[in-house]
Amino acid sequence: MYYDFWKGKKVFITGHTGFKGTWLSLWLTKLGAHVTGYALPPDEENSLFYLCKTDQMVDSYFGDVRDYEKLQTCLLQAKPDIVIHLAAQPLVRESYRNPVDTYSINVMGTVHLLDSVRKCDCVRAVVNVTTDKCYENHEWLWSYRENDALGGKDPYSNSKACSEFVTNAYRNSFFSPKQYAKHGVALASARAGNVIGGGDWAKERLIPDCFRAILNKETLVIRNPKAIRPWQHVLEPLSGYLILAEYLYEYGPDYGEAWNFGPKEDNRTVEWIVQYISKIWKNEIDYKVIEDEKQFREATYLRLDWAKAKNRLNWQPKWQIERALDMTMKWLEAYIRDEDIATICFKQIEEYMNN
Repeated sequence: MYYDFWKGKKVFITGHTGFKGTWLSLWLTKLGAHVTGYALPPDEENSLFYLCKTDQMVDSYFGDVRDYEKLQTCLLQAKPDIVIHLAAQPLVRESYRNPVDTYSINVMGTVHLLDSVRKCDCVRAVVNVTTDKCYENHEWLWSYRENDALGGKDPYSNSKACSEFVTNAYRNSFFSPKQYAKHGVALASARAGNVIGGGDWAKERLIPDCFRAILNKETLVIRNPKAIRPWQHVLEPLSGYLILAEYLYEYGPDYGEAWNFGPKEDNRTVEWIVQYISKIWKNEIDYKVIEDEKQFREATYLRLDWAKAKNRLNWQPKWQIERALDMTMKWLEAYIRDEDIATICFKQIEEYMNN
């Protein structure tokens, strides 16, 4: 990635108040981009967005991606060069409880965003961030590639597969590579694994649950101790999104495809993660395994093949899972000591860039 590329670029991010959105906003600000964000206000008082005073660094609009007119108005006012779509209902178990909201946000939110781009003649590159869970998961032991079938057995995963289908439909119908000289928009989707890092407080996610167990001196409850996920520090996929957006901007529709951004290794279980955190925290986390009373189905095996991104985008992950967890717990230590969180985040971004 050529970091100088981002200096002066106008970037529109949906979901900028979330965990990934805040880290991305900070990174782009550091690189000299002019960031405009559109998202709902953060749910938590201790949200990373507010802890970092991100609202003082970016132009921020509070709105719902289901509000087509407001989203379109904000996008047109921002006049961005690049759009990165992060806004989503991102939780599997929440999707079982609220499937209608999940589909309306993840599917129609994508439709509203891409249709707004159609009305904005300054956008040159769009990255729609979906998920590794968009694949039709057969519980294979090998990794999923971009040309494997999409599907999803729960509302969240399925809605993200639908978002991929929407992206493909808009790419072929309105942003056709053959008509690129006319419309000038290159559109791609990005699929990442289970991201971890400081500032994620989402419910029913492993690392935030570990944070809460540590802070509140509570017993951690885990549901699937042997489940394997493609764990990766949040800066890993974000670097992939930035590189992909750069390639789309510079080279157009040649890169308008789906892309996986996975971790260096993907053989760590939920229980291994908890035990490693206990080790580096030097204060054993008390945890127990319980049966899921509501029987919300979650995948056991899930791995990503990122060879395509390595070969064509020259992207590859930098940090092993141990380093990712070390950085995450250093962030928590700083939070407990009431240090300046923006400074900690910028320091970790700098460390990643210089790795």
